[in-house]
Amino acid sequence: MTARTMQTGTVLATPEIWGGVECSIIRLRNRWRDETAETGHAGRLADLDRIRDLGIRTLRYPLLWESISPDDIETADFSWHDERMPRLKELGIDVIAGLLHHGSGPRYTNLLDPAFPELLARHARRVAERYPEIRRFTPVNEPLTTARFSALYGHWYPHRRRLPDFARALINQCRGVALAMRAIREVTPHAALVQTEDLGKTFSTPLLGYQADYENERRWLTFDLLFGRVDRSHPWFSRLIDHGIAEQELQAFVDEPCPPDVVGVNHYPTSERFLDHRRSKLPAGALVGGNDRHHYADLDAVRMHLPLGSLGPEPRLREVCARYDRPVAVTEVHHGCSRDEQLRWLNEVWSAANRLAGEGKNIAAVTAWALFGCVDWNSLLMREEGAYEAGAFDVRSPSPRLTALGRAVRQMASGASPRHPVLDSPGWWRRDTRFFRPPPETTAELGAEGNARKVLILCKDAALGGAFCRVAAHRGLEFIALDANDLNITEPHSVRRVLLKHRPWAFIRLASAQPADGRLDGQHATGEGPADGAVLATVCAAAGVALMTVTSDALVAKTLSGGLVESCPVTPVSGIRNLATVEEMVMKHHPGALVIRTSAVFGPWNTGDALSQILDKIAVDRALRLPADAVCSPTYVPDLAHAALDLLIDGETGLWHLANDGAVSWYEWAREVADSLGLDPRLVLRDHGGAGDLAPAALASERGQLMPSLASALGRFLRECDVRWNKTSAALGS
Repeated sequence: MTARTMQTGTVLATPEIWGGVECSIIRLRNRWRDETAETGHAGRLADLDRIRDLGIRTLRYPLLWESISPDDIETADFSWHDERMPRLKELGIDVIAGLLHHGSGPRYTNLLDPAFPELLARHARRVAERYPEIRRFTPVNEPLTTARFSALYGHWYPHRRRLPDFARALINQCRGVALAMRAIREVTPHAALVQTEDLGKTFSTPLLGYQADYENERRWLTFDLLFGRVDRSHPWFSRLIDHGIAEQELQAFVDEPCPPDVVGVNHYPTSERFLDHRRSKLPAGALVGGNDRHHYADLDAVRMHLPLGSLGPEPRLREVCARYDRPVAVTEVHHGCSRDEQLRWLNEVWSAANRLAGEGKNIAAVTAWALFGCVDWNSLLMREEGAYEAGAFDVRSPSPRLTALGRAVRQMASGASPRHPVLDSPGWWRRDTRFFRPPPETTAELGAEGNARKVLILCKDAALGGAFCRVAAHRGLEFIALDANDLNITEPHSVRRVLLKHRPWAFIRLASAQPADGRLDGQHATGEGPADGAVLATVCAAAGVALMTVTSDALVAKTLSGGLVESCPVTPVSGIRNLATVEEMVMKHHPGALVIRTSAVFGPWNTGDALSQILDKIAVDRALRLPADAVCSPTYVPDLAHAALDLLIDGETGLWHLANDGAVSWYEWAREVADSLGLDPRLVLRDHGGAGDLAPAALASERGQLMPSLASALGRFLRECDVRWNKTSAALGS
């Protein structure tokens, strides 16, 4: 901990900022997943310098059993670590060595193996002998959580679903921690144990209070075992005996406790749960399970109406401080959500830790977890979908790109508080939109400022404008939507007047490369041209307002006289040249401007985008022709809005190409979507006229592929799109 001085002169302890690299090695049947490999950290030694540049001096870092001795406990390969441990020492970064992170051990053991604790201890001794400079260890990350996911729910190896297996997995891991620390301390006598666990609390309806009590007693088991508290008076002593644990095994923890030197709390927005048996009041899609007495759903507690102050990091930290007389650290802070929500979550945990430290509680640190992000944790790594969640860095660029989250970590490490405008608004877990059912009264909380700074969104394109406004509202971004009646973008005084009125922190301009009136000369119907980009850029730059422009390639239907067959030209090359000129003017007059270029967009809300126009016609049995040789990258507009807003919040500048990963001709694409929706793909006819002067609209980016695949986008579109595009509606001719 460091120190800070209040205006009164009182010196208070301030938690440190630690860092962590998501490093799970998880076995799924006979498949293995390694997060350091999947995020690319395994091949980037320079990541350590990036961590140091954040101001981080303490790092949770993997020296995992599965990677060092994967095939035989008698052999070890430290070559990867031998390159990194000296570098970390040179950088002045202290390591908290993680030896097992949600794993079941190498292939020659597992969580139910009686030899598991001793084998782990042998690995621990070898690590301590090789790296005597390491003073802090986490032999097993989250033993209780790992036991639940591996031996009670069956998600991970050994994929069991029995209480006796859960009990054995938990005891083996905790015994492994005790034996590992004993072996380590024989080499490094003053080595400290930093023990981590997810301590989410369970709430319930009154009927299920007994089950909530059971789970709330269970959540302390990792720490209670290591502190030597699970004796005959402990509520779980007899339960563990009933599940096949020998009494002498439990007594060994009492006789030789291994109390953590730091109690590490891993907490996430959905760590807290609510058990609900009221089937008529459950949200759509809720999974109902239960015990041998009642059936019930296990829901996110944050989405239920619970007393103010009962949820979140602060009450959980207070419970830990009251229960254990040890320093407490938040050992994982990560949120797999949009950038603004990631910032709000980190700031909330950081603020809670500082409030408690200010009260005299021994809060040692807050850990920015998953510094280089993580892959597929939205499915607990059980599905290989490449679902990436960024952290302090986004690794989808050629080299890891610093995000707004990373800048916030750097500010915290320097002793400052993050001040990003998005922090003016509360996170989704504190907004009324989070509830499964509408609240009886408003409970949303104000942001840090009480009067949130806003974003102005100028909607020059209906499809883009509607999508960005929807997504901004969903993310809790305060915004004002503008149209042509609100300002004259060709007049500097008009732009200045709007900025002075609303005092935004950012201005977003959304437009199409081709105007909605179908003109092909590169001029908008409003009379705007390339020079007008300079007007907006100049005024925003002078006012210190961030500027983002987003331009899509438009696909506009043009009816042929007297027929049902229609042709849909894409943007001509002249329009692309005009677009490039506008972009150059924007970047010239606002060096900090972010310029987004995308392909033809499609979305689930039918806001006039190209695909909506095509499906509207097919649904009423109208044929149309589409070019088979004009290739584009159809872009799911919700993905585009999220990625673009993340870049804006990150403070990125310059030209970015954003599109879903994939390219296809509009002819092929329209037929595929129509067929997937149960419409008649034969109504999509091949245009044999050729692309002619049409510009190819398939986009690639040298700055990073930030958006999901086109196949992923199509899958979500089919689940989320307007219901009128289905077989029934098509049959009715809607």
